[in-house]
Amino acid sequence: MNYSSYEASLLSTPYSKQDAYRSLSIPVYNTAAFEFETAADMEAAFCGHNQEHVYSRITNPTVQYFEDRVKAITGAPEATALNSGMAAICNTILLLAYNGANIVTTRHLFGNTFSFLANTLKPYGVEVRFCDVTDVEDVNRNIDQNTCAVFLEIISNPQMEVADLKALSRITREKNVPLIADTTIIPFSVFRAADFGVNIEIVSSTKYVSGGATSLGGLIIDHDNFDWHHTPKLKDWAEQFGNAAFRVKLRKEIHRNLGAYMTPQTAYMQSLGLETLNLRYEKQSSSCCKLAAKLQELPQIESVNYPGLKDNPYYDISKEQFGLNPGAMLTFDMASKKESFDLIDRVKLIRRATNLFDNKSLIIHPATTIFGTFSPAQRDEMNISDKTIRLSVGLEEVEDLFEDIQQAIG
Repeated sequence: MNYSSYEASLLSTPYSKQDAYRSLSIPVYNTAAFEFETAADMEAAFCGHNQEHVYSRITNPTVQYFEDRVKAITGAPEATALNSGMAAICNTILLLAYNGANIVTTRHLFGNTFSFLANTLKPYGVEVRFCDVTDVEDVNRNIDQNTCAVFLEIISNPQMEVADLKALSRITREKNVPLIADTTIIPFSVFRAADFGVNIEIVSSTKYVSGGATSLGGLIIDHDNFDWHHTPKLKDWAEQFGNAAFRVKLRKEIHRNLGAYMTPQTAYMQSLGLETLNLRYEKQSSSCCKLAAKLQELPQIESVNYPGLKDNPYYDISKEQFGLNPGAMLTFDMASKKESFDLIDRVKLIRRATNLFDNKSLIIHPATTIFGTFSPAQRDEMNISDKTIRLSVGLEEVEDLFEDIQQAIG
């Protein structure tokens, strides 16, 4: 049965097998392996002739239930849970890339994502073409017959850049190149990536999904809307599996060989996190938008960057894609690096820590932390300023957060 609401779809997701004790919460299957009655049963399971679990590095009942709930929410035919957002990115790119291939992307990326694309892939003969993803023609010029993917973040972290996804997807469809988007900044409970032409969606479930930063996790969500016959590494797979080629190769080869599958303990915690995701996001995103507007009133703050502000250059496209409250992260610039450090040192309620979308509000100086190992020239190219502070808004009241920043400014 199809339900219209997020909560109904989530809470009605059935177990693949009924629990022996009819538990309302999925049990945590803390086991490495699973027993079989006969050698023939083992053969059938190991060769993929049935859906039985064989080894928890490949599949696990608790993790499968978490994946099933994600599929119920998103409407996607496949979701694969891994042990971090970076693992999800690496598995996806390594599935598609090859010696001589290129990836079209932007320099406005999270630090480790940029490093993986620019540095880790380079010795394997994969070219990365950096362009302006807000300029569709620039993206179009960079795509050629060896482009294996166009990759971007739907709101870049921490530059807060927003690209027109429908415009990009028109180009990628014409060029038969998959559009891969990291959608972590806006949860899939409110943002339907497939509606905007995204083919493969990547999520760091460490963030909103985990329900208060309880655990690390990542998701690869296949929306079944790309013809993989056009992808060199998947052409033969597509002959046999059609649009399912990506997810079949992921399951049968890439993810099981790299060994980055989510643990059952994490899947249990994140499955519980899904149940309160919408409630937390409504509060956090609404608070972030209100706080961004209030911070603009403070003369000591040079600028506030949040796409939900009407004077933001990305306001219109952000509103079209994400609604009035586009996420629970904002950035703001002080007059100098010293003033930024002084403010961070003086906050009392807000926590000095990395991560995003914890229940607690978190503050960090991106240039000297996430991007601290990059050269000044590289940071300039990525639009990372020494004056910028990143704030992840939690569940505290807006007035309390505003007062904390006010007193920190002094």
